[in-house]
Amino acid sequence: MSAPQGRAAPPLDPPPTPPDVRVDELYRSAGTAVLGYALGRCATREDALDVTAEAFLVAWRRRTEVPADPEDARAWLFGVARFCLANVARGDRRAERLGRRLADHLDVAALPDPARVHEGRADTRQVRQALDALPADDRELVTLTAWEGLTPAQAGAVLGLTPGAARTRLHRARLRLRASLTPDPTEREERRHDH
Repeated sequence: MSAPQGRAAPPLDPPPTPPDVRVDELYRSAGTAVLGYALGRCATREDALDVTAEAFLVAWRRRTEVPADPEDARAWLFGVARFCLANVARGDRRAERLGRRLADHLDVAALPDPARVHEGRADTRQVRQALDALPADDRELVTLTAWEGLTPAQAGAVLGLTPGAARTRLHRARLRLRASLTPDPTEREERRHDH
């Protein structure tokens, strides 16, 4: 239907902005402001970046709920960011409580000295290489007994071996492991002369 002649047609309302476009526009117009909001309330820059990313992820997932008015959308996004901040704070409090409980039950004297941990790296690599050279089941027998504290019979049960077979295979595996970790006589002589 056309407008009567001589009269202009009333302006049509523009079509609504699709939700995807609204979220893109919201990111461009409010992304820096939301990051600033998070930076002012988070303990670390990384947490603030996480909060900002989470806020926009929520906005994307709930894009059909983003208000059409840009100012309302901006306020809505700050509400989402506030919710994300609360989640981070709850997670931090849970981690802190868990850390306190662990510290209460942990023998601090039994913890390794961080300076000493690095000293053993070459030895650790050598042991790892020697273990890797063993067949998989033999490696598992050795590590189950040495690292996990299982008896040879228990380790054998894990692998479906009889106690006798487990002890025999473990003995042979330990001999092979020891041989690969013990330098040959020529190397021992060279090391002795180096010191």
